[in-house]
Amino acid sequence: MNFVSGNRAAERVEPAPGIVFDHATLGQRILFGTGRAAENVLTAVRSLGATRVLLIAGASSSSLAASITDTVPVVWRIRDVVQHVPADNAATAVSAAREARADLVVALGGGSAVGLAKIIARDTGLPIVAVPTTFAGSEATDVWGITENGRKSTGVDSRVLPRVVVYDAALSSTLPAQLVVASGMNAIAHAVDGFWAPRADPINIALGTEGLRALVPGLKALAVRSEETEARERTLYGSYLAAAAFASAGSGMHHKICHALGGSFNLPHAEMHSVVIGHVAAFNAASAPDAANRISSALGADSPGQGLFALGRELGTPRSLHELGFQEADIPAAAEIILPTIPVSNPRPVSKSDLEGLLRAAWEGTDPA
Repeated sequence: MNFVSGNRAAERVEPAPGIVFDHATLGQRILFGTGRAAENVLTAVRSLGATRVLLIAGASSSSLAASITDTVPVVWRIRDVVQHVPADNAATAVSAAREARADLVVALGGGSAVGLAKIIARDTGLPIVAVPTTFAGSEATDVWGITENGRKSTGVDSRVLPRVVVYDAALSSTLPAQLVVASGMNAIAHAVDGFWAPRADPINIALGTEGLRALVPGLKALAVRSEETEARERTLYGSYLAAAAFASAGSGMHHKICHALGGSFNLPHAEMHSVVIGHVAAFNAASAPDAANRISSALGADSPGQGLFALGRELGTPRSLHELGFQEADIPAAAEIILPTIPVSNPRPVSKSDLEGLLRAAWEGTDPA
């Protein structure tokens, strides 16, 4: 690394060979503690000086929502939380925030609740306190998404990054076991896709690698002992690292595929990720050997595609897009939608026929290896 003193500023200095990258670290406060969600939400609200809180919490989060409402100045609550953030729901939520004169949004729930809060923040500038109940990871990114007319649009905006994230491993204990592991595979997809995303660099690759090292054993333990607090904490920690890596690296091939499938064909978000990620990893592996080695090592497998597929089977996640309601006849249309969105930085060139082959394999549920 070269440094130039003041009296030589005008001289041309040739850059030294080596690692070169431009990394942006997103700034958040993380409050982590099992059984401390209500307490930490109050701490976050007070630290931000909020006096008129809009609370987003679906029916599944009613108990915690009630405890938060008892201690936090909630002036409005949104209960209608829908996956992929339909534009009509988003518009209603933005209007509610303005009508209530809210000065803070507290989002309690999975990626859908946090996603709705992000649109409110994008359109009103209100800060967010996110309280995730799954391992979706949306709380750690500055990426928003919204679905309108059968198309899901995404974007990046610093206003949508939650100011504070409250992590409490106990909050996922009431989720159905299938949703827990599917959500965990979604987190794994953040780490894996971040290895070849447009802004991949040594820092977010390190975060993703450590995220996998926490997620894989954590999810395997939860599949056997769903009540184990240590496994939930490890998985939650890993999901944050993976999401932070994804936030820095950007959306890679896998997420572009899933955004299209979710927005245009309304497939369940977490389960869809668990099906697709192994096929994308197998597709890119030969052209991204370092990423392939990191994934395989974390999984204890010979190849990333085979390892991810085997992990999904061990966890009991859905095996195929067919199981999720995707129609084989829609494969060509889906490939047409996806192709223009694939990043040019993807390590392997992608054609429409490549996408159709990948989607057909995912629809059939065949082993990517």
